[in-house]
Amino acid sequence: MSAATNPLTYNGYVSQIAEMAIVPTFTPTSNTTINGITYLFGVTYGGTLSTPDTNFNAIISQMLNYAELRIQRDLDLNQSMVPNTNYNFSSGNNVLSISINDYVTLETVSIVSGTSTIPLNPTTKEFIQNTYNDSSYLSIPQYFAIYGGDASTSGNTYQNIIIGPYPNQNYPALLVGTIRMPSLYQFANTSQANTSTNFISTYLPDLLIMASLIYISAYQRNFGRMSDDPSMAQSYEGQYQALLRPALTEEYRKKFEASAWSSSSQSPVATPTRGQ
Repeated sequence: MSAATNPLTYNGYVSQIAEMAIVPTFTPTSNTTINGITYLFGVTYGGTLSTPDTNFNAIISQMLNYAELRIQRDLDLNQSMVPNTNYNFSSGNNVLSISINDYVTLETVSIVSGTSTIPLNPTTKEFIQNTYNDSSYLSIPQYFAIYGGDASTSGNTYQNIIIGPYPNQNYPALLVGTIRMPSLYQFANTSQANTSTNFISTYLPDLLIMASLIYISAYQRNFGRMSDDPSMAQSYEGQYQALLRPALTEEYRKKFEASAWSSSSQSPVATPTRGQ
């Protein structure tokens, strides 16, 4: 079953942005040399439509970064929340190091004991350090706290969590949190550029395009008071905000965080208000 939208492939995305930004794209009908670069007939370059604007080509990856990261931060997408069972708590060790690449935000931490999955209560590291500061006292962990990054790489390799009490045995861990979703740029290759999509380009293509146009306004020098069209970026920003509001409501509904903690849209005419 296909998505009930008009998804954007990588080529489709570049084509749309280039069209809106008035950047020419072309497929060579013969061997063509532009700005010292020879484009061969019948060849797709970099997995995308060929474009003579090398400056535009150079900013595509960071334009996608701006748009995709902004959408993920603004919406806190439900699809970005995933479980991980690759870690274990070790007996007598109250610190667990998690790869920085695994999670942006860690939401729940549980231990698995036999057939039981026991969620740990989030708290502060100060509480754990003051209450469970004796490594000779071993028991089933009850609390966890974010402890910070690894010192050797200034947090660029691991993020650490601290638990209390110290584990009385080895326990498999079940972690749930949000990840950075794969970028559409991963499909910037000849075999996938015309066919593959990601979640944002499939279900939120309108936000993706509008956020990208805010970024492209800076490239076109239309971002401030002294630019040719200082209202361009602000207009795109206003349109992005208009699209963001209903998308954010949808995300709340997905998580049962809408009106009265339900999955329904709030009715402006229903009275009395929905009960708990």
